[in-house]
Amino acid sequence: MTYDRALPRAERLRMPWARDVALEVAKQHGVCIRPVALKRLDTTTGQSEIIDVPCGATMEAVCPPCAKRNRQLRMAQCREGWHLDQEPAITPDEPNDEQRWLVEFRADMQARRDAAEQDGDDTTDLDAVLASLDDEINAAGMRGHVLGRTTAKRTRSTRRRQDAPDLPRRKMVNTTLGRTFTGSDGKVYRPSLFVTLTLPSYGKVRDSVPVDPDSYDYARAARDALHFSKLVDRFVQNLRRVAGYDVQYFAAVEPQKRLAPHLHMAIRGTLPRAEIKQIAAATYHQVWWPPVNQVVFDGERLPVWEQEAGYLDPDTGEVLPTWDEALDQLDADEEAEPLHVIRFGDQVDVKGVLSGTPDADQCIRYLSKYLTKSLGESLDGGQAQREHAARFVDALRFEPCSPTCANWLRYGIQPKGAKAGMTPGRCRSKAHKPEHLGYAGRRVLVSRKWSNKTLAEHKQDRRTWVLEALGQTNQPTDPHRYVWRPVPAGDANVPPLAVRLLRTVAERQRWRAHMAQLEAQAQGQDLSANPRAA
Repeated sequence: MTYDRALPRAERLRMPWARDVALEVAKQHGVCIRPVALKRLDTTTGQSEIIDVPCGATMEAVCPPCAKRNRQLRMAQCREGWHLDQEPAITPDEPNDEQRWLVEFRADMQARRDAAEQDGDDTTDLDAVLASLDDEINAAGMRGHVLGRTTAKRTRSTRRRQDAPDLPRRKMVNTTLGRTFTGSDGKVYRPSLFVTLTLPSYGKVRDSVPVDPDSYDYARAARDALHFSKLVDRFVQNLRRVAGYDVQYFAAVEPQKRLAPHLHMAIRGTLPRAEIKQIAAATYHQVWWPPVNQVVFDGERLPVWEQEAGYLDPDTGEVLPTWDEALDQLDADEEAEPLHVIRFGDQVDVKGVLSGTPDADQCIRYLSKYLTKSLGESLDGGQAQREHAARFVDALRFEPCSPTCANWLRYGIQPKGAKAGMTPGRCRSKAHKPEHLGYAGRRVLVSRKWSNKTLAEHKQDRRTWVLEALGQTNQPTDPHRYVWRPVPAGDANVPPLAVRLLRTVAERQRWRAHMAQLEAQAQGQDLSANPRAA
C-alpha cells in the first residue's frame, strides 16, 4: 500500500479500501463475487482448463449478482409459460432396441433373484447386479425405476371432514390451456389469473405485531408455517378437480409483515372468482403424526444413544418406539385425531390478467419481488417486530418439522432414521433457522408443464442468445460435452480471488462494448433504411 501517511487520520479513514471498491465494481458488472473454481474437461478435444463458475446464490445477502440473475431467470420462466396458446407437453420417444434389451435382461435377472430367495439362497450378489442394471437403464435414456414404487404407502380414509364444504368436480379434459373468449370485435382473448392466498388470523395485530402477545396463538402460527407447503399442494389438487383440466401454475411463497407465509400464484386459464374462493375455503391439510401434547424428556433428562438399539429411556433402559411403530399405534387407534389441521384464511385475492398487458408485467415483477431475500429479511418494523420474531422462533424450537426431526425425542419417539448426537431443540433443518421462520419448502413452485423447460434450460437459452449476439456461434453450447471436476483447495493453478474477479470484470467490459457496438450498427442500419427516422 502506498498513500501519503502525512494525511490526517480522519482523511485517511474516509478513503475506501481498494478491495471493497473491486467488489463493488464486480457487482456493478454482474460478476459473481463468490465464484467456484472447477476443472473442465472437453470430451471432444481432450483439453482441460480451470473455469470460474458462478456460485448461483439466490439470496442478495450472499451474492447480489447471482441473486439478480436468478430473479431474472424466474421472471423469464413465468412470462414464457403464463399465457401459452399451444400445449407444452412432449410425447415420450419410442424405446429403442438397446432399451428394450436392457429391460428384458433385467426381467431375467429379477426372475433368478426371486427363485434364489424362494430357495433360501443368499441374494446379495444378484441384488448388486440388479442395482447395476437399474443404473444402466437410466444411463440408456429411460426415466424412473423399472419397478416403480417398491415401499408400501400408508393410507388413511379420504372422506372429507364434516367442517369442510364440498367442492364441485368436473370431468377432466387432457389439456393445460384455459378457455378462450371472443369479444364483440371478433378478437379472441385467453385470460389467466393471479391469486393471493393467506393464512388465518392468530390474534389482533397492529403495525405487523400482536396487540397482545400473550394471547397471540404462536403455537398454531408455527405449525401452520411448518406445513404450509402441504396446504398449497392440496389447493392445487382441488383446483384441478374443479377446473376440469390440468391447471398449470407459477407461484412464489413470501412472508407477510406479521411473519406468516402467504402465496402469490399465476394460473394459466381462468375460473370464476367465486369458485376460487370456494376452493380456498374448502382446502385443508391434516397432519397425521403422533401427538406432542405430553413432554416425556426435557432438560438434562434426555434419551441416550446405544449403537445397535437406538435411543433408550435414561431411567429404565427401555428402547423408545421407532417412527414406524408410533405410526402403527396411531393407525390402530380408531379415535385418533390429526396432530394439526391447517387451512387458508378468509382473505383471498383473485385478479384476471391478459397477456401482454401492463398488469401482466406488474404481476410478474410482484411474484419475483422477494425471491432474493430470506423470509426473515422482512423484519423492518423495529424492536417490536424483532421481539415478535423472537417469540415466533421460540414457538418453533420444539415443534417437530418432519419425521426425521430430533424434537421427536422430546415426546418419547425415535425420529425416522435416528442417529447418534440428536438433541431436542437443536434440529438442523432450515425450518428451525430464524431466517426461514418455519417454512422449509421451496420458495418458487412451478408446475411441470408450465413452460416445458427447466430453469437450467432457460439459462441455456439466454446464454445461446448472448453468444449469437456476440458473433460467437461456434462456441459449444452442448452441456454434455464437458466433464466437470472440483479443484482441490490451495491448488497453485487457481489465482487469488481478487485476480479472478478483475479478469472477469475485464471480460464483461469487452462484452458490453461489443454489444453496444452491435446496437449502434443496428440503429444505423435502421436509420439508413428509413432516413426520416433520423
